[in-house]
Amino acid sequence: LPSTYTKLDTTANGLYTVSEQTEKVLSGLDEDIDIYWIVRSGYEDSNIATLLYRYSSLSDKISVTKKDPDVYPTFAKQYYDGQLYNNSLVVCRGDRYRYIDYNSIYEYDYSDYYSGGSVSQNFAGEGELTSAISYVVNDAMPTLYILTGHGEAELSSTFKTAIEKQNIQTESLSLLTVEAVPEDAGALLINTPQSDISEDEAQKIADYLASGGRLMLVTDPPKDGALTNLEALMAGYGVEAVDGIVVEANQNNYAWGTPYYLLPDLKSHSITEPLIDGGYYVLLSIAHGLRISDTLPDGVTADSMLSTSSSAYSKAAGYDSSTYEKEDGDIDGAFALGVAVTAENDDGSTAQIVWVSSGALLDEQSSSMVSGGNLDLFLNTISWMCGHVDGISIHSKSMNYEYLTISSSSASVMTAVIIWLIPALFLGTGVCVCHDSFDKSRNGALQFNF
Repeated sequence: LPSTYTKLDTTANGLYTVSEQTEKVLSGLDEDIDIYWIVRSGYEDSNIATLLYRYSSLSDKISVTKKDPDVYPTFAKQYYDGQLYNNSLVVCRGDRYRYIDYNSIYEYDYSDYYSGGSVSQNFAGEGELTSAISYVVNDAMPTLYILTGHGEAELSSTFKTAIEKQNIQTESLSLLTVEAVPEDAGALLINTPQSDISEDEAQKIADYLASGGRLMLVTDPPKDGALTNLEALMAGYGVEAVDGIVVEANQNNYAWGTPYYLLPDLKSHSITEPLIDGGYYVLLSIAHGLRISDTLPDGVTADSMLSTSSSAYSKAAGYDSSTYEKEDGDIDGAFALGVAVTAENDDGSTAQIVWVSSGALLDEQSSSMVSGGNLDLFLNTISWMCGHVDGISIHSKSMNYEYLTISSSSASVMTAVIIWLIPALFLGTGVCVCHDSFDKSRNGALQFNF
């Protein structure tokens, strides 16, 4: 019988319950997948053992084989040349494989160690294993090109690792040294440029989009002049930037008492639906507004994914603003902070564009403040663009214990109730039942004798 029926997951955070993404990946397998568990006999990790059993029970295409390095000392060398750790995994399909280091299955957070002496431990086994399976069954990996040459911010290691888990490779791109955006581009990312692109670069991006390209644009309110060519490119798709920095007046839409730490409303879209279902927030600090034109070009559809409240306004003074209060010249909201554009081209291809108006979207610290909501939005966007409908965005699961702390008086009351009162009630009930039964049996016997 499948382990889903014979072994119930009673952990508080569903440690052994696989996600919907994993179920989709496993149900779609049409080739055999071999998982080799590199583990010494008697030293098996119970969490990994349970997880592997779940996977093998969900698909008959999954087979799990233990390989004891003491018995097969050279087996793992064909897959990994570095230091080998016990309880590591190798996922294979034919000649295609991926090695999963044991140290990547467990994640440790030391941020509270020096202040509270605590270390958080998370189990990331499902995300690693599902990503590896998705990798070996897909021979082609899309490439995310990241534009350079305009002071763009670099992606942090956390965001790059997350992209790799989605089986998307990243490469830097300078449009000054190539004639066009490479044909193998799954998508193009422009991350908070500090200066404008040239007219020639804008034309190359326009040609790329006209042939079905995909662009993710992340911008901050410009400090040294407008991004004229970049904004003109986007205006051609019916989306325009609003001057200034957005300030929220609705307390439900900003965090920590700071009106420019925005918590935008998530609007229904295939990119945002997983965040809405999971109850996640997105944090955007120091953002500028976006507005969608009332008359979009033919074949263009633009949807607001992230939106301020109607109480928001844009400070026209921008970085020179000295107050959060609304002043003369400030622009009334509501504003879009994230827009998804789909454009049908004359050649039958479809261009996809996502514009988010705050660089905090790709800031690691901002994302951690909302439990990875920013990272999830980024991954969902890239997956939507690259055609990964079932992109791998699986959260690691906490393994920390949550203790119940009660006062001494509460403990005394609970002790009296559990140890004395409840047993006394059962005992008293039993005495009454037995006494009543005895009386009935005696009366019955007397009536029988007469």
